[in-house]
Amino acid sequence: MSEVTSELAGEVVDETLDEGLIEAEVLDEAEAADLAPADVLDEAVAQEYVANGGDWDDIVAAQQARGDETFVVNMGPQHPSTHGVLRLELEMDGETVTSIRPGIGFLHTGIEKSMEFKTWAQGSALCTRMDYVAPMFNEAVYCLAVEKLLEIEAPERANVLRVLVMELNRIASHLVALGTGGMEIGALTLMTIGFREREMILDFFEALCGTRMNHAYIRPGGVSIDLPESGLAQLRTVIEWMHKHLPEYAGFCNENPIFKGRMQNISVLDLPACMALGVTGPRLRGCGYPWDLRKDQPYCGYESYDFDVITWDTGDAYGAFRVRLQEMWESLKIVEQCYDKLEQTNGQPVMVEDPRLMWPGHLTVGPDGQGNSFAHVKEVMGQSMEALIQHFKTVTEGFHVPAGQAYQAIESPKGELGCYLVSDGGTRPYRAHFRDPGFHHMQAVPAMCEGGMMSDVVVAVGSIDPVLGGVDR
Repeated sequence: MSEVTSELAGEVVDETLDEGLIEAEVLDEAEAADLAPADVLDEAVAQEYVANGGDWDDIVAAQQARGDETFVVNMGPQHPSTHGVLRLELEMDGETVTSIRPGIGFLHTGIEKSMEFKTWAQGSALCTRMDYVAPMFNEAVYCLAVEKLLEIEAPERANVLRVLVMELNRIASHLVALGTGGMEIGALTLMTIGFREREMILDFFEALCGTRMNHAYIRPGGVSIDLPESGLAQLRTVIEWMHKHLPEYAGFCNENPIFKGRMQNISVLDLPACMALGVTGPRLRGCGYPWDLRKDQPYCGYESYDFDVITWDTGDAYGAFRVRLQEMWESLKIVEQCYDKLEQTNGQPVMVEDPRLMWPGHLTVGPDGQGNSFAHVKEVMGQSMEALIQHFKTVTEGFHVPAGQAYQAIESPKGELGCYLVSDGGTRPYRAHFRDPGFHHMQAVPAMCEGGMMSDVVVAVGSIDPVLGGVDR
């Protein structure tokens, strides 16, 4: 017998011994529990494939006990194509996915629980960190829910600024979705140019409120600060840049045969499946259903803007890509209308004139970036003892919100983003809960992937554009 044959024979003997040891352990367990060996084997196999995973050695041992050709692949949570710390447990038959189970909870930010220990005003700085690719939408839905409880409405200029930052953020979020999704299938240029355009938007946000992400810009009653003196000029630059460079994405991808080969008829999810699984946003509109909360349940004055709801008719990953691509143009159309409205409302307030929310001192950073003058601070400190006391109470304790509950939903770049708030009449939320679209879209992963190829799992996950900060909030 040759050396190679001897080695192969040795491996077969080792495998047989391993299987024998596993079977012996199962028989010992059966005798100890007074059960039939077949029952214990069935239970071991059943425990192997559960959504919460388990010890990897136990999974491997149970798989060997099955004695078939199926094997398990553990994709993530440290994987560049899972859009965060997402674990996917794949059961494979060759290259075909026979079963897939998403495992979430690895990020576990605890944002919703933390909000119960912060004031209503501080909540905006916490929830912005959920979907960190589209933070403005988290802030907007939370503040709209707070305003429902307070029974107030933000001023017109504040609503225009809210719509402006949300639509710019929608473009930025879609650029990340298209860029990372393209990179994962080999279209690297799509990512490099996508982040180039996104930088222009982040530069504008930085000039507006001082931060590039996690802004806490939208506050209950309005926004934290008005446009800087150079705000409209910089916004015009962003608009012109987008008009120049957005056509490149269609030129790179729309008719690219390799791109279409990787995207068309991949991760198909038809309309009944979307309705059953709670799928919203571009994947739902990619099935031809024109559901957009900006049109169907308007908020922040969206009913006064002219834009179209984009749909596609294929229900696959390519359809979701085309919807996002065209939605960026519709968002740019809304941004241009915001530009005109901001010119018309120049000088109007950006925070509601409500004594419950107002800070008598109005101590905010001015357009020059240097803050309030000494003369202004002296006037605030000396004008009224009552006003000074109210200022300190509002800042340190927060404002009271009437007891009750409210739910608000808006159209985020990923789909329906909802916020449910409960108030007991105090200065902090009694309960805060968010409906992040990515959390609901995770349950659609098996429907999109099972029966397909392993290489298509990455395309499917990218097509729903999850952000695990929102999933594991």
